Amino acid sequence: MADVAQPKGLLGPVLFVLVIGGILVSLGVWQLHRLAWKETLIAEIATRSKAPPRPLPDPASWSRLAPSDYAYRHVELTGRYENDKEALVFFGIGPHDLGPGYLILTPFKLDAGGFVVVNRGFVPAGLPKEERAKGDIEGETRVVGLMRPPQTRNLFTPADEPDKDIFFTRDPAAVAAHFKLSPAAPFVVDADAKPVPGGWPIGGMTEIDIPNNHLNYALTWFGLAGGMLLVFANFLRARWFGK
Repeated sequence: MADVAQPKGLLGPVLFVLVIGGILVSLGVWQLHRLAWKETLIAEIATRSKAPPRPLPDPASWSRLAPSDYAYRHVELTGRYENDKEALVFFGIGPHDLGPGYLILTPFKLDAGGFVVVNRGFVPAGLPKEERAKGDIEGETRVVGLMRPPQTRNLFTPADEPDKDIFFTRDPAAVAAHFKLSPAAPFVVDADAKPVPGGWPIGGMTEIDIPNNHLNYALTWFGLAGGMLLVFANFLRARWFGK
């Protein structure tokens, strides 16, 4: 039988395994917390978006609203579209594989006062202006949709082109400033899917099915920690008992 080797020079490997293993386990635990948060968020979105529409919050309360208070709330509003102030927001891939196009953001003047930027839906990039204009809704109307917070920008978001009425985020503040709307809501309302004259724009563009891969991420981190522990155990066996 081979003599058992003395565990010399193990401090470095042990510290490495403890530090890296601790990091991997911590990442796995963090993903489990994210999983619980995401499941709660998905349930809340489903509850709010599928509830019967409620009246839009009073304009006097807009400045006090936090996105968590209203995101995906199903609401109804009455007033008139200001179709001459249409803004286009670039949208990568449209529904039904229609390719790139634009979301049509139109200011909506409320009967109660103030303006809400309504995301009426998607049109393909090549659609002529006169075809899109067939979907304009004139006069008093009722809009039903979901309240959405402003879309944030990142380092890769192109600069808006307000002189062409083209924007790259659903930012109601930018649209309101461009068209000089006051007072304007700090949120956007995504109109529900509803047939319109001419067929454009296609409404109901809110993304409801939010990906939830946090359990897979957690299992990956825990698996890496377990794999590293197994490799270290084999290393110790070879070190102490030989090959």
